[in-house]
Amino acid sequence: MALLPLLFFPDPRLHTIAKPVAAVDERIRRLVDDMLETMYEAKGIGLAATQVDVHERLIVIDVSEQRDQAVVLINPKVVWTSSETHRNEEGCLSVPGIYDGVERFDAITVSALDAAGQPRVVQAEGLLAVCIQHEMDHLLGKVFVEYLSPLKRNRIKTKMLKAQREESR
Repeated sequence: MALLPLLFFPDPRLHTIAKPVAAVDERIRRLVDDMLETMYEAKGIGLAATQVDVHERLIVIDVSEQRDQAVVLINPKVVWTSSETHRNEEGCLSVPGIYDGVERFDAITVSALDAAGQPRVVQAEGLLAVCIQHEMDHLLGKVFVEYLSPLKRNRIKTKMLKAQREESR
């Protein structure tokens, strides 16, 4: 396993729309392992392949307290959403240190393949539902700050660019 480099907002590669995973093979299983290691190391609860500059439809999530209940979703598709929504405080490994409210469905059902390539259906509510929606947005090339006002988004962009410049010195 290996730690993968993360892309940080406003990197334009975060806006790439991910393509379906063609086959769940050894390369994809290794990517799953590397993404999980990267997510755990970064203290995140979810990671989309887009965030590590792999533009395929793959996300990993673990919202458990013990960090031992990883959920792998390959080629996920939302098949149902609740009519109720809720504003949730969200953050993102690609936008470190920034948190803000985003409206999400309270519950969703997703169909996908697991790390073994087997079909699975996940019914989620609460934090897991929010996390799945957040990570699936990444697969569509969307970062959570795009739900915010243009003023907030531009302030975040300026702050992130400044931090990246200072870090590269």
